[in-house]
Amino acid sequence: MPGSIDIEALCAKKGLRITEQRRVIARVLSDAVDHPDVEELHRRAAAIDRGISIATVYRTVRLFEEAGILERHDFRNGRSRYETTSDEHHDHLIDVESGRVIEFHDDELEALQARIAERLGYRLVDHRMELYAVPLKAAN
Repeated sequence: MPGSIDIEALCAKKGLRITEQRRVIARVLSDAVDHPDVEELHRRAAAIDRGISIATVYRTVRLFEEAGILERHDFRNGRSRYETTSDEHHDHLIDVESGRVIEFHDDELEALQARIAERLGYRLVDHRMELYAVPLKAAN
């Protein structure tokens, strides 16, 4: 889940060369509690080091994704958003009005998906679920 993985340590473990600019980007990603896009990552990283270009952020994100450190999501708004790759499975609910992404895990839902796959003659090995929703309006 966002903000819970030390990307800099993962880079070292995977043998990636870590420049100072990559270090800043890794820290920004590690501290993120949301699913930022490249432009937002650039804004946050450039606030720490004005010398970080948007091209550097794009290259670094691609490198981290290829190394299996980051996971890219396309939540229907035309912008790829990123989160650290996690061993803990979770799904996403996306507020289509605000763009907010809420992570959740539901054991009943997981069991239901496995049962559906089995009923269709398969063993579920992986999945990704994205729910798109609008907030419930309070009754007046």
